[in-house]
Amino acid sequence: MQFYQLLKKIIRTGVGKGRFWMAAIGLGIAMLLILVALQVHHNFSELLYSEKNQNERADFLVINKKITNSMMGRPDLTTFTKAELDDFAAQPFVQGLGVITAAQFNVKMVADQLGFSTEMFFEAVPDSFIDVKSDEWKWQPGQMVIPVIVPRDFVDMFNFGFALGNSIPQFSEETIKTLSPGIVISQGIRTGQFAGKIAGFSDRISTVLVPQSFMDWANSVYGAGAAKAPSRIIIKTKDPSSTVLADYLEKHGFSTDTEKTKYSKIRGIVQVIVSVVGFFGLVLLMFALLVFSMFIQLVIASCKKEIRLLITLGAAPRQLQGYLLKQFVPMYLVIGVLALVLVAGLQWWVSGILAKHNMFVPQIPSIAAILATVGILALVYLVNLFSVKKHIAGM
Repeated sequence: MQFYQLLKKIIRTGVGKGRFWMAAIGLGIAMLLILVALQVHHNFSELLYSEKNQNERADFLVINKKITNSMMGRPDLTTFTKAELDDFAAQPFVQGLGVITAAQFNVKMVADQLGFSTEMFFEAVPDSFIDVKSDEWKWQPGQMVIPVIVPRDFVDMFNFGFALGNSIPQFSEETIKTLSPGIVISQGIRTGQFAGKIAGFSDRISTVLVPQSFMDWANSVYGAGAAKAPSRIIIKTKDPSSTVLADYLEKHGFSTDTEKTKYSKIRGIVQVIVSVVGFFGLVLLMFALLVFSMFIQLVIASCKKEIRLLITLGAAPRQLQGYLLKQFVPMYLVIGVLALVLVAGLQWWVSGILAKHNMFVPQIPSIAAILATVGILALVYLVNLFSVKKHIAGM
């Protein structure tokens, strides 16, 4: 019993006190850094992928090639080849790819009720990529009314730009949908007159859309008669902020709405910060393990004569090992619990702040952080067990 009291005294005071607290503080900081890194990574994934934070607009990207000086006057260089489309569709970040079909004819819209007429253009995309659901969204040959989807930004530009500047009334979306503007399509001497019907307003695609069936018919009648390679495509992607997606677009000279992909840079920065924090956490953990090992070696060396005497008198080395480990295990648990509680407090605080900005993350630490706490404590215990066994066996 006196020997155990001596060991305890050496551990808590004396020559090993400084190393003991250095190792304890290092272990605590290391655990905190590792848990924070894991929790930040989990929170960022929640912000990107969870249903609560799902941003439907960001799932669809309209892609086209960047126009350079060398491509000016050469429209064939701005279109996608079949090989490019196949390669794009095969990328892991693409969940769906649709071709935007451009009109091969001239379009003029006359809206007497709105007080303007304008030259414009039509495009068509597969229905699965359209965010407007309407029973009016269909067309068949012989039908003189063409359903049209216009971007909601177009309505805002009319009401807050054109209407105010020309002293004409502003119109609500409900009123605009009741209008029936005249549509004239032409190519050379061929001309066709139709009535337009606003089927809805799109927040996703910034172009004037008509049904694919009408576009195919009109291109065959008023166009060149042959299908042209697409110059724009639309993709559905799970993660518009993917750095892999951003790198692919940059590498192939493609461009899209940078507002939707700007998070790829933020994500890259967050990943670097998380990696650096996690790296320093691992370094500190290794440092703490090393100091613990040196501390145990020092304690055993300080009691070398007493340990040999006890072993000579019949004390089992396992008893000595167990007693030494009992002096450290409660401290491991306290450090682990304190680190996890601190991370839980930070997580609760952060979730409250993000919720005020309509961004949602869990109020409690992730399973990864909890498992990491258990894993680190188990690792520290095993390393110390190995160290104690090694030095006592060398007596």
